[in-house]
Amino acid sequence: MDFIKTVNALARDYRKDKFDVGSADPNPFAQFEKWFNEAVNSEIMDANAFVLSTADKNGIPSSRVVLLKRYDRQGFVFFTNYESKKGEDLLENPHASILFYWDVLERQIRIVGKVEKVTEKESDEYFQTRPYMSRIGAWASEQSHELGSRASLMAEVAKLMTKHPNNVPLPPFWGGYRVMPESFEFWQGRESRLHDRMKYNRESENKWEIKRLAP
Repeated sequence: MDFIKTVNALARDYRKDKFDVGSADPNPFAQFEKWFNEAVNSEIMDANAFVLSTADKNGIPSSRVVLLKRYDRQGFVFFTNYESKKGEDLLENPHASILFYWDVLERQIRIVGKVEKVTEKESDEYFQTRPYMSRIGAWASEQSHELGSRASLMAEVAKLMTKHPNNVPLPPFWGGYRVMPESFEFWQGRESRLHDRMKYNRESENKWEIKRLAP
């Protein structure tokens, strides 16, 4: 009971802003860019971090925080090990949900869509911008698989640094995914939990329907 009381005491009201159909951009990508830029300008740490949720062929979900690395009207791109848990899920079920939460602005953006791999060229272009040790780490880590010890991981890192002292090639098992939205939901916290929620559903390639949802 003490734990429940402590958690309940963390409740707060939301008063930062409001959001309605009249102020919503008719294009959700433009609305995303507006809110994303405001998050970046608010100096939110890791404003490009989002929760990625996937599900395997049996519908069992899995979530983790990853970083958005690029976006355009095609979709939202992140990079990872294709043999990781998320990679296995997306091979079996190429759909995902992504969630941005910016507490300072009292805002969330939920995006649901199909997922495809980006081209090897796109993956390599991004990979070569990563710091040297991050590129080595991508090779060294069998992401999501059981690891005997940290010492064995660091031994693999040392071996790879000897093998690739300067140029580190793109691993064949590593690259990007693009989430191609079918729906967006923009959530603005409001007083008394009467939040503003606007959902965009794709009707065609360039046409979106906007609906207000009950809080």
